[in-house]
Amino acid sequence: MVRVTNGLQRQRRHKKVRQLTKGYRLGRSTVYSQMKNAIIKQGEHAYNHRRTKKRDFRRLWIQRISAAVRAHGISYSQFINQMNQKDVVLDRKVLSNIAVAFPEVFDNMYAQITK
Repeated sequence: MVRVTNGLQRQRRHKKVRQLTKGYRLGRSTVYSQMKNAIIKQGEHAYNHRRTKKRDFRRLWIQRISAAVRAHGISYSQFINQMNQKDVVLDRKVLSNIAVAFPEVFDNMYAQITK
């Protein structure tokens, strides 16, 4: 009877894992058990950060709008409240891009909203 060692399949499986951990340091790029753990952790971090990225960007947009509005002597919340009262429907991403890239347009928009 021929002895079957599963060698080729194991090599292929390890090769897939090794490619995913390319660039990792020390045993995480060479030792199979550590490579598997590194891939699992990497997946968890990627999953979590796809969610926190949305929060982080919203915070950044709010900070930018707040800085642009503070130059006019009003707070962010008061500005958003006035926008809601005037039925201006612009999201925070667009407002922050306008405030950063086109400050004179933002100033005109601010003047229209706070009339």
